[in-house]
Amino acid sequence: MSLREQAYSILIVSARDNFTSAFADLLPETRYFPIHTAASVSAAKRMLAEKTFDFVIINAPLPDDIGTRFAIDICTSKQSSVLLLVKSDIHDGIHDKVVEHGVFTLPKPTSKTTFIYALNWMESARERLRQFEKKSLSIKEKMAEIRLVNKAKWILISELKMSEPDAHRYIEKQAMDRCVTKQTIAEEIIKTYT
Repeated sequence: MSLREQAYSILIVSARDNFTSAFADLLPETRYFPIHTAASVSAAKRMLAEKTFDFVIINAPLPDDIGTRFAIDICTSKQSSVLLLVKSDIHDGIHDKVVEHGVFTLPKPTSKTTFIYALNWMESARERLRQFEKKSLSIKEKMAEIRLVNKAKWILISELKMSEPDAHRYIEKQAMDRCVTKQTIAEEIIKTYT
């Protein structure tokens, strides 16, 4: 799928309905879908506990918090791109607090063009996060395979009195001879001896 075909899910967190509807109107449904809304940090946290969003857009302040800590928490615990909109007179201070955590900021009021640019930057950040997710998943899968093969080797060592290098060679040779993965051989060994 090309990036032009990619759809991004969005959570808009704003106490102001007029902001929410105006912002949602800027977003073409073919590119940004689904769009969910929350009117407070606590409501947004409940939604984030149930679902992951590509983008979280926070219109600060909110009734139960300014949103700064919330934005940081999302960036450190979720795979979402976060945009925090704050009043222009406090923008620089807020930006300095959140930038190291990966939160994008915009001063209010801002133009439609600036919003669109911000969404483009968020898309870039989200795609980079996707790449990290893939690499992380690949590493986790590889580590799981290594643990499984090691478990099978220890079974061969204890049950068939093989040396560690012999057990390793046995698993590799079986995988090559049968054109299957070492993980498949390891699973068979574990199933046979346990």
